[in-house]
Amino acid sequence: MTLTDVPAVVGALPAAVAPALSAPAPTSAATAASSGAPAGSPFLPAVSVPHPGGIHLAPPRPAELHPAVGHPVAPVRAALAPAAGQHHALAVVLFALVVVVTLAITLWVGRRGQAAEDFYAGGRDFGPLQNGIALSGDYLSAASFLGVTGLIALYGYDGVLYSIGFLVAWLVVLMWVAELVRNTGRYTLADVLATRMRQRPVRAAAGTASVVVTLLYLIAQMVGAGSLVALLLGTTGAAAKTWTIVAVGALMIIYVTVGGMRATTWIQIVKALMLMTGAVLLTVWVVVRFHGDLAGLMHAAARGSGAGERYLEPGLKYGASGTSRLDFVSLGLALVLGTAGLPHILSRFYTVPTARAARRSTIWAIGLVGCFYLMTIVLGLGATALVGSKAVKAANSAGNTAVPLLALKLGGGEGSTGGTLFFALTSAIAFATILAVVAGLTLASSVSFAHDLYAQAFRSPRRAPVTERQEVIVARLAAVVIGGLAIVLSLFAQRLNVAFLVSLAFAVAASANLPTLLYNLFWRRFTTRGACWATYGGLVPALGLVLFSPVVSGSRTAMFPGVDFHWFPLENPGLISIPLGFLMGWIGTVSGEERADSDKFAELEVRSLTGAGAV
Repeated sequence: MTLTDVPAVVGALPAAVAPALSAPAPTSAATAASSGAPAGSPFLPAVSVPHPGGIHLAPPRPAELHPAVGHPVAPVRAALAPAAGQHHALAVVLFALVVVVTLAITLWVGRRGQAAEDFYAGGRDFGPLQNGIALSGDYLSAASFLGVTGLIALYGYDGVLYSIGFLVAWLVVLMWVAELVRNTGRYTLADVLATRMRQRPVRAAAGTASVVVTLLYLIAQMVGAGSLVALLLGTTGAAAKTWTIVAVGALMIIYVTVGGMRATTWIQIVKALMLMTGAVLLTVWVVVRFHGDLAGLMHAAARGSGAGERYLEPGLKYGASGTSRLDFVSLGLALVLGTAGLPHILSRFYTVPTARAARRSTIWAIGLVGCFYLMTIVLGLGATALVGSKAVKAANSAGNTAVPLLALKLGGGEGSTGGTLFFALTSAIAFATILAVVAGLTLASSVSFAHDLYAQAFRSPRRAPVTERQEVIVARLAAVVIGGLAIVLSLFAQRLNVAFLVSLAFAVAASANLPTLLYNLFWRRFTTRGACWATYGGLVPALGLVLFSPVVSGSRTAMFPGVDFHWFPLENPGLISIPLGFLMGWIGTVSGEERADSDKFAELEVRSLTGAGAV
């Protein structure tokens, strides 16, 4: 099934559309007219793609003849220069407003409670609707708003697969994770394991894996922030991206150290409402622009992509070779299974008072996330139809700026007040999205370090137990260190698509955290040795395969494009590392002499299903 089959399946569009979609793409002025842009528009495909990871703004050059399309077009940098130069102050004001509002929330909420339960779990007094909105806010990151839409704009059908994978993952969370984790844990994933395992080894393994996963996720958000601000402010060098990443890192440290989970939750709620509102407005605008004709939108997107019908069919990104097809399978596994192992998602189930509230929160989140990802399909197609894939890629080689460019086009185009206003508003919403998500990620990683590693794994049993106040202090210090590390690593990953970076975090979460969690909840014979083997047996191979993959070296868009030491052909390690995590957990359990405590498993089973004894 391809995107061209959608009208026939849903019965909402006439069957006569099918022949139109198979017609050859027009060229020259016909292409411009069908896409809603005038001939010679700077939003049609550009002649050349600038250096990946940066936006090259230069004085407009004479129109050039694009050999593939056969009509004169101007580079996208000429389109962005007037808007950036004329309305720079507007961009600064909107971004500053986002920062002021989020800081005000942090300072207001941060004074209300300083106990560990307030800092880690927001006092457990949020309702299902509030937590459901916050869950969707945690999940709908820069990868969703910027990365997925950009991938759809560049690769069509293959980009849509990201939306499907991110959404389907929530069914795993609803059926296997939400209620059981809320009943058996307290603050972190390691709490679930420690109910029937030896404390120090499992907390060391689970805490380490949680910090690594959240760090990978943080890198993706900061890369998105750098691309966004550089595009909006019209900067030419890497300095602006660097300072943007540093600023985002500093803000997330303030959010976490001052406000904790309570402030982070309220920031997520505000951000989720802003994001949904912006997405709805842009989606309605695109549909109205094409007079409600979704088939016409797909037809125009196919022409704007430069790939014709192949844009609406599988294989534009993942069908070129057998390796790319395997990469697609690996990506699907990571996206569907990774959500249930993300530490910042699991920790949010502890902010509600009961397991029933956790389940209802998940249902609310599924509804909001599902609606959003349906809108990303329309936005991605709209960006390709109205802006053009080549223009999107010229602004940012990974497609991370497709949504702001679409807003600019819908508002009237470059140089217009309306276009620049909507461009800046959309970018401000994306910036708020990034700030909110990095706060949740930093909190989850700092809590894992303080609660699991410092207070338990690294603490000698002969020493006095750590007090809750000491834990909170260490968590705040850990937020500073983790934030600094994320800043440094983000500077080397600016050439990569944010949705792709997030998929790596999902792969590591599915490889290291999910096998341990599921074995612990459902396998009676599972032991401490098996838990450690499952965690490290998924974590180490996943990181190792990424290190020696085309993501790090050996390709033009790699983190280190000048060297080549890769030998693993796939970009996403999930196909190998996820089964390996489950396999190592089984081997570690059956090969050891340790026997599981049947009484503790029975207690865990009753507690997970009924909530008896839950915190």
